[in-house]
Amino acid sequence: MPESVDAKIQPRLAELGERVLAGGHISRDEAVWLFNLEASADILDLLAWANRIREKFKGNKIHLCSIVNAKAGACSENCRFCAQSSFYQTGSPKYGFVDPEPVLAAADEANRNGVTAVGLVAAWKGLNEGPMLDEVCERVRELKASGKTRPDVSLGIIKSQKVADRLKEAGVDCYGHNLESSRRFFPQTCTTHTYEDRLETIGYLKKAGIKICSGGIIGMGETREDRCDLAFALKEIGANVVPVNILNPIPGTPFEKNSPLPVLEILKTIACFRFILPRQEIMIAGGRTVNLRDAQSMIFMAGASALMVGNYLTTLNQPVERDLQMLKDLGLDPSWDKHGFSDQEEDGCGCRIENCESEAEPAVAK
Repeated sequence: MPESVDAKIQPRLAELGERVLAGGHISRDEAVWLFNLEASADILDLLAWANRIREKFKGNKIHLCSIVNAKAGACSENCRFCAQSSFYQTGSPKYGFVDPEPVLAAADEANRNGVTAVGLVAAWKGLNEGPMLDEVCERVRELKASGKTRPDVSLGIIKSQKVADRLKEAGVDCYGHNLESSRRFFPQTCTTHTYEDRLETIGYLKKAGIKICSGGIIGMGETREDRCDLAFALKEIGANVVPVNILNPIPGTPFEKNSPLPVLEILKTIACFRFILPRQEIMIAGGRTVNLRDAQSMIFMAGASALMVGNYLTTLNQPVERDLQMLKDLGLDPSWDKHGFSDQEEDGCGCRIENCESEAEPAVAK
């Protein structure tokens, strides 16, 4: 016998979708309800509303980013998903901070393919004042001076406002620093630094005037409520770009035997993030090709508005030419021009209460 259809779900989805389209917000309880939808028909209906929300706030523009593994392997942190941790035997490459040539070559390739930003990513705990900060700032200045791409960085924990200010002065516009998962689940992913360390870093960056690229990884063993809480935490810190990574279990890491998430579960998660974060750039990043396979183009129907192209830190992606063709086939435009993220601004706090005097700027730490 076919499963009975709950006729109450469709109008409730429409109510929430129309509220977000009108500039409102959904509550955590409402978001948890979305995350727990099970029937494929309901999930596809959710995706359709997420697609409407994406089109409302993002049009047909898609923000493309790429990364350079600027310092590889031998990281002192024990992040359980990461092939570059010194705690695990994975065969991942190891080398020191890169010279200018590979960085500028990456900028050339990005420019040829219409990629907005190139991020310099380093496998270490974080960045302090000293010679390494000087070298990082020099690479950023070179990348900025090339005029070919926006120089982004992802350099781990920052414990000083001076470091954040130096990075801003060198030309960093956007800093990648994932929360990874909910506050509750975070200790299951890493114990050599804390969730609060990450929030503190984001606070320094925001005070320096640097935009925030922060998201997480799904498929690590977290619950749907953990994913929901991550999305709301990202809303609270005011993340500008929200990378959604899907775990690609690497042999030698503690998560190597994790079962892959079903495709519909991944797409549903993206759609829920779009409902919670209607104006943010939701970027689909690591694990896309291996987990979504032939369903990759559906990420945009699910609400994604940004894409990591080119290879990842330690795993391969599909050729950028295929991604560009996919966007063309879908009528999407990779010539993203919101470098200042001005399309994320909204009037008031979004509560839809007339004459509300609440501050729109979210808090970073509790």
